[in-house]
Amino acid sequence: MNKPRVYIDGQEGTTGLRIRELLAARNDLDVMLIPVEHRKDDEVRRQYLNDADLAILCLPDEAAAAAIGMVTPSAGTRIIDTSTVRRVSEDWVYGVPELSAQQRQAIRVADRVANCGCYPVGFLLAVRPLIEAGLLADDVALTINAVSGYSGGGRRMIEDYQSLPPGTEGDGARPLCLYGLDGAHKHMAEMCAFSGTSTPPLFVPSVDHTFCGMLTSTPIPATLWKGNVDADAIWDVLRDRYTEEPFVRVVAPGDNAEHLRDGRYLDLSECNFTNRLDLFVFGDPQVGFVLVGRQDNLGKGASGNAVQCLNLMIGAEETTGLTDGLDG
Repeated sequence: MNKPRVYIDGQEGTTGLRIRELLAARNDLDVMLIPVEHRKDDEVRRQYLNDADLAILCLPDEAAAAAIGMVTPSAGTRIIDTSTVRRVSEDWVYGVPELSAQQRQAIRVADRVANCGCYPVGFLLAVRPLIEAGLLADDVALTINAVSGYSGGGRRMIEDYQSLPPGTEGDGARPLCLYGLDGAHKHMAEMCAFSGTSTPPLFVPSVDHTFCGMLTSTPIPATLWKGNVDADAIWDVLRDRYTEEPFVRVVAPGDNAEHLRDGRYLDLSECNFTNRLDLFVFGDPQVGFVLVGRQDNLGKGASGNAVQCLNLMIGAEETTGLTDGLDG
């Protein structure tokens, strides 16, 4: 039986490099790597795109659109696009298997899958089940505070953070910075489309002085919850929703302290180099609760999730080549 041929267009970018690493040890795939000297040769790229059974596009929006245009319908090439604009397109399936009971099967049979953005994952998977369960209204107005490692900003940001003055000790020379304060962040569209609330959230992203890792926190005041809701009730909904999911760990409120450094600090790096998402519930019924998602922004938020979708699309075991980081 022939192995599925997989071509990574944009194999030298941050997302593409991590995908290459995740696929490197696979013997069930034929990974097609274009020679470096032909990476910008459109005719050679066109051939690779049309020869592949599945192409993963790790390109900016316009370049991804151009690559899609190179694929002839007769080639039958299926596509996972990691860029932004097609995530809310009716012609593409949104690539988060855990989003709903139907999403995994939709990805399996799709010819066009739009891989998720990094920030939305921890927000969507925390909030959507609570709206569907009736704990929150379907027009609830939410705020998202999030911090990512600098690898989420791509090659230019990585080079900026890593070109520190001589003698500087580590990346800590650059402080945490807020950005996207005009409300026009590229991930807003998918947050609005798939969260379950009709009210656009207020989103405040930031970049930290570490290579990868992510925390996405959604504080929800007591006045926004429907009925008498406590932390265990929230946990019950999330636990029941994700109990069979291989890459989502819902931490019981009583176990929160075990995950806090010095009893106070929730570090963003504990899921690094895994495809795991941790979900936490902090707070109390009098003031409100903070829902927190923790992941690797290049793992469940990008490259790892793309490989998870790839596995579904080619009929492989969904977890192949991926880790939740909890074994051993």
